[in-house]
Amino acid sequence: MKMTSNQFPDFGLTPEQRREAVLGHYFEYPGMDGERGEIWCYTDAYAYPPGATVRLQVSSTAALFELEIVRDGAVETPVMKRSGIAARWQDTPDQCSVVGCGWETTLEFQVGADWSSGAYRVTLTAEGRDRSPIRCHHLFIVRPEAGRKPGRVLQVAATGSWTSYNTWGGSNHYQGITGPNRDQYATTVSIERPFCRGFVQLPIDAPRVPLEIYSAMAVAPRYPHMEWAYANGYSKKYASSGWASYDSHFFRWAEREGYAVDLASQHELHFNPEILDGYDCVVFVGHDEYWTWEMRDAVDTYVERGGHAARFAGNFMWQTRLEDGGKRQVCYKYRSRAEDPAYRSADQTRTSGSWEAAEIGRPGASTFGLNATRGLYVGWGGCAPRGARGFPVYRPEHWAFAGTGIYYGDILGAEGHAFGYEVDGLDYIIRGGLPEPTQDSGAADGLEILALGMSSLKEESADIPADDQFLSDADAKFVAETLIGDTGEAAVDRVKRGCGMIVNFPRGKGEVFHAGSCEWVAALMRGDAMVERVTANVLNRYLKR
Repeated sequence: MKMTSNQFPDFGLTPEQRREAVLGHYFEYPGMDGERGEIWCYTDAYAYPPGATVRLQVSSTAALFELEIVRDGAVETPVMKRSGIAARWQDTPDQCSVVGCGWETTLEFQVGADWSSGAYRVTLTAEGRDRSPIRCHHLFIVRPEAGRKPGRVLQVAATGSWTSYNTWGGSNHYQGITGPNRDQYATTVSIERPFCRGFVQLPIDAPRVPLEIYSAMAVAPRYPHMEWAYANGYSKKYASSGWASYDSHFFRWAEREGYAVDLASQHELHFNPEILDGYDCVVFVGHDEYWTWEMRDAVDTYVERGGHAARFAGNFMWQTRLEDGGKRQVCYKYRSRAEDPAYRSADQTRTSGSWEAAEIGRPGASTFGLNATRGLYVGWGGCAPRGARGFPVYRPEHWAFAGTGIYYGDILGAEGHAFGYEVDGLDYIIRGGLPEPTQDSGAADGLEILALGMSSLKEESADIPADDQFLSDADAKFVAETLIGDTGEAAVDRVKRGCGMIVNFPRGKGEVFHAGSCEWVAALMRGDAMVERVTANVLNRYLKR
């Protein structure tokens, strides 16, 4: 890969291929590898308690495969290895992304009583028709048992976003093969399918969404992560969600730093909210965009009773609903007012649209202090591509910054590029050199804005032809309609300038700290000492260390 300080990386694609990489809809599907053969798998749930039975569904062109399972923490720990397992090719419905693959169980095994809570990576290896290896990766979570866990952190994996972005089978909440012309995103998606390539494991040099270069003036922005995905056979959404790009980096960092960390899926918040009660500190990280009403209830109740929620994540945007015991996720998104039955029901609050919509009436800021409609894009496309790569700090005297040596106006996390991709914010004013939330921002009582950077909801670029813009103005128009009720130019102009913030506020007997950026975990991965210290300050305070 060629890269300089001001030159886009070259992955060997033609201009036409680069355009297809960004604007095309390419995805994983059964039979895509042709004569070489392939193997795919998924489990029957995202998370299991110790002692539970895991059911593995496999479809393979090879008659036999090997299985290896490792716990993917600070140290990779093998827990199971088997070979000579029989498999067969299983037919898959055309709309498997929506209804699930429906494969029969190939193998059952039990979660060991000694398997500590965490993420467990499954690797299947078989022989292709050309005698070279074929592989697939999957992941499941071993969740903790309920009960008091003093001194331990509970990390909640962003499995709602994993479900939303998974491209396997052709449809997710962004693009799809649903609708009369097979060109619409799916309003319902299933967890009963494999993860797309890149969600579980990635090469260390896989590009992240925010640009790692400073492009020259009047040079059209590009999207290296999607170009890399297209050139190397990965999902174009690998950098938008998944264990490999986001959740894993916090989990490994925390274990390396000596914290005791347990892992749960968001499904536990929905179905077993009591799991939170055993922890003094619950953490949410990375790209954490999709939540159910019940998941928010769980966090709100936990904090009100004295819990501490630390969110190092961005893009708190959409309400979802779960069906079929959590096997399927519903989110109509931009089409919610036109198509979601909940919008036409007696109780519109469960409409699967933006939390900021009047019919839902539950602004995102009431849970985590910030929301996505006042934040969004940083560092890619025509959205602040050369902006600050960290958070400009306004209140350096705050306890979260102790020991960092940071000053008013310094940029927190610039070294590790902590500020980027998608961020969360609030409407604000500057008074006496300090930001304050506006009265109608929805900010919680006592909320302090500690740091604040600029973002954009609209891809504005004189250098990119409109037909080549990936982000364009669609989100700005949607936010204008949601907040103002109008998609006209004046309304878009009122909402297109966003921000990303770090905030802290008390709630009931508890407290919330929110660094509203997807890329905070990337700075931990890169060893940004200042970001590491702030993260430790938050965890230590909430764990009473």
